[in-house]
Amino acid sequence: MKKKYILSALLCASVLFSCSDSETLVSESNGGDNGSATIVNIPDDAVSGELFIKFKPEVEEVLDQANALSRSGKMSRSSIPSVDEILDIAGAYEFQRVFPVDKRNEERTRKCGLHLWYLVKFDKTMDVQKVAQDMSKLAEVATVEYNHEIKRAYKTDRKAKGVNPVALTADGVTELPFNDPDLSKQWSYINDGTILDGKDSPVQAIAGYDVNCKEAWKKCKGDPSVIVAVMDEGVMYNHEDLKGNMWTNSAEELGGTTDNDGNGYAGDRYGYNFVTDCGLITYSDINDLGHGTHVAGTIAAVNNNGTGVSGIAGGDGTPDSGVKIMSLQIFAGNSGSTFLQEAKAIKYAADNGAVILQCSWGYNSGRANINNYTPGYLSDEEWSKNCVLEKEVMEYFLHNAGDPNGVMEGGLIIFAAGNEYAPMAAYPGAYKDFICVASVGPDGTPAPYSNYSTPSGSENMITAPGGDGEGTKTEDAGLILSTMPTAAIEGGDPTMNQSGYGYMEGTSMACPHVSGVAALGLSYAAKLRKHYRAEDFQKLLLHSVRPFSDDKLSGEKSYWYGWATYKDAAPHMSLNLSNYRGKIGGLIDANMVLSNIEGSDYNAQPMRVPNVYVALDGTKVVDLSKIYADNVTATDFNVVDSNVAAVSLKDNKLTVKGTKVGMTKASVTSSDGNTQEFVITVRKTTGNGWM
Repeated sequence: MKKKYILSALLCASVLFSCSDSETLVSESNGGDNGSATIVNIPDDAVSGELFIKFKPEVEEVLDQANALSRSGKMSRSSIPSVDEILDIAGAYEFQRVFPVDKRNEERTRKCGLHLWYLVKFDKTMDVQKVAQDMSKLAEVATVEYNHEIKRAYKTDRKAKGVNPVALTADGVTELPFNDPDLSKQWSYINDGTILDGKDSPVQAIAGYDVNCKEAWKKCKGDPSVIVAVMDEGVMYNHEDLKGNMWTNSAEELGGTTDNDGNGYAGDRYGYNFVTDCGLITYSDINDLGHGTHVAGTIAAVNNNGTGVSGIAGGDGTPDSGVKIMSLQIFAGNSGSTFLQEAKAIKYAADNGAVILQCSWGYNSGRANINNYTPGYLSDEEWSKNCVLEKEVMEYFLHNAGDPNGVMEGGLIIFAAGNEYAPMAAYPGAYKDFICVASVGPDGTPAPYSNYSTPSGSENMITAPGGDGEGTKTEDAGLILSTMPTAAIEGGDPTMNQSGYGYMEGTSMACPHVSGVAALGLSYAAKLRKHYRAEDFQKLLLHSVRPFSDDKLSGEKSYWYGWATYKDAAPHMSLNLSNYRGKIGGLIDANMVLSNIEGSDYNAQPMRVPNVYVALDGTKVVDLSKIYADNVTATDFNVVDSNVAAVSLKDNKLTVKGTKVGMTKASVTSSDGNTQEFVITVRKTTGNGWM
């Protein structure tokens, strides 16, 4: 049976083991007339002694009771006799919910059925396929899924070429919006057509093939209320050009062992390391590439601080003005994680405030060249059937990230298209509900490594600069410059914990340009006090593009196939540009995004005072300055039943304290004469720890 691999969208980078092979949709037991549960993906190379089990809702009360008896959430048995009989035979020693209880979000977790997913660990010498088959025969079980390791299989000596920060100067930056010395090298933001002048390259830059940041930055530069989760290698949270824009969980100490905020994760100050299962984010292992740090810098490197590079939504240099980066670490050195950690990372992002999930990784394209790659999935249906847990948790992010009373309800999932030179993007990015990003170089033509098109055409595809080393061969100036740990740069010292900058290319680098523009757009919507549903904002993004002219998608383009792998030994080839016509979407335009937000299309709604849910004797604060237009303040409020809640108003903030279980109507009047009504609901905390 063939293996399928997950490939990081950094050119010639991460390779991971996938859910299934393209020849098999569902394993032996497929929920037929015998009532057996579905077994999904393949047993080949499954993690020994581990299975995912999704139970039927009928047994959730028994499972809840078993969890209630366990302080840590880890048990050895389920309290379901038929299940425990198999666990005993298998030598099971751990039985736990896939997603730990987060009391703030348990209600919606249960509504989506994610509380029914469990991981069982048993004797590694047991036949994992036999245990799966036995479990699938039980009436209480809905789905059995194999766990697989997520591995990188690249040579770690292929490091990015760095830029020495000591040598940076401010020459020529007076005409640019910010004083960051190397903004002039970031052609992907502002391309004046000169980045490759005088270089020994068949490709030359053409002015205007960028994401049009210069015009967009006149309107907005980033807002700290917008959180982007970077699911990748660990982000260097103390990088001089990133630390001001890192998401911070103020309740937690970095790497601490106590879960102070009750979200199910201890020490998660800047995110979480799902590889090591602790809050300490790492980035300086000798085998790290700096991939996550590079991606993060494109989105939100701090702007106008006189240091290094700029970020698309990195603010204006004043304190707390850029969007925030949350680090979801799924790679560390030579170590990866498993589908378990991937799923937990995605749900963590949704439950802790992220509205954009930035994913510069994915499986091989289903139409990749079989001489160089093992092809992946070919259709939405195939991916959906083989990656059930993955799909369910991604749908959770789509529908539960964000805030129904904030700038956006729901979340955006943005994937790189992949780098297999294939005529179909890789999954999960090719899935119709996600945004899939292809790559262009500084000349405005497709990067020859970039995958293109999806099973639905190009409806969910968009293009952004990702660099073109294959066209320029040896010129790093045509690649993407961003933040890096010095330890991950070619020739860097892994013992030195220093901030650096380096060049990378790939759809991995194109993807964060779209995430950054999306974050900038949401920042502008927050500034204008507008609210979107995620699906409407996604349509706005996909329509805020400049189409490629026929002359850019006709004729041939010279390139060196596999340049990043073979360099001088790479064969010289030609790319038929017409193959891309109508199959890569358009080039994302940040200023067009902001202009469309100014308009009345895409179902934007004005911000409103939210309904308030508060625990008995607990308090909630509603910041009205994020709802009202600038210079508008609250002047008065009214609570119909003051026995249910005590409300106070100070500094344009409503503080609501729950004093009696129940509901009451309330209202608040603003200085512009408008009165908005809302509902206050006070609830007890239930015995199992969720509201």
